[in-house]
Amino acid sequence: MARAAIQTVSTSQGRVFEAARQVALVVGGSLLVALCARITIPIPGTPVPLTVQNFGVLLVGLVLGSRRGLAALTLYLAEGAMGMPVFSPLGPGGVAQLFQGATSGFLLAYPLVAWVAGYVMERGRKSFARAAAAGLLAEIVLFIGGLSWLAVLTHSVTQAFRLGLYLFLFAEVIKVMMAAGIAARWRLRPRTHQ
Repeated sequence: MARAAIQTVSTSQGRVFEAARQVALVVGGSLLVALCARITIPIPGTPVPLTVQNFGVLLVGLVLGSRRGLAALTLYLAEGAMGMPVFSPLGPGGVAQLFQGATSGFLLAYPLVAWVAGYVMERGRKSFARAAAAGLLAEIVLFIGGLSWLAVLTHSVTQAFRLGLYLFLFAEVIKVMMAAGIAARWRLRPRTHQ
């Protein structure tokens, strides 16, 4: 009887620890993206700044996986909507940045971007090639969201591409490659359980 009680307590402590670990990973993912948003360079001629934020979103999705990545980026958007200073400092901040800014389409796509990156990464060998493919597919989702929003704002698909794509392609390729490299190395590390 005592042994069963000890095992029950031990099992419940393990569940609490695992739940706390999962919450910490999700919160940590949202904070990583918030820190990456602080690295922002305004580009003349476009309201969309060059930011490291997309790199953070990709990395969170690739490393945490689809479900935790989705949760982390949903939390990130909720933090920003509540007025926490997690978005790029060049935007209006808060709910206005989510629904009225030039970058709204990109921001609103982040949870899906992280989910896509994580989903593709989870479906096979954790290699650099898989991580790069996952990052590329996630970036396509990101730019569909961002460019669609810009097209609505500007009433022009051509203008949306000029403002939100062409100037960013080179930097996005670098972000995908860096996130893929880090994620592949992170996922390949042997795990030790204590």
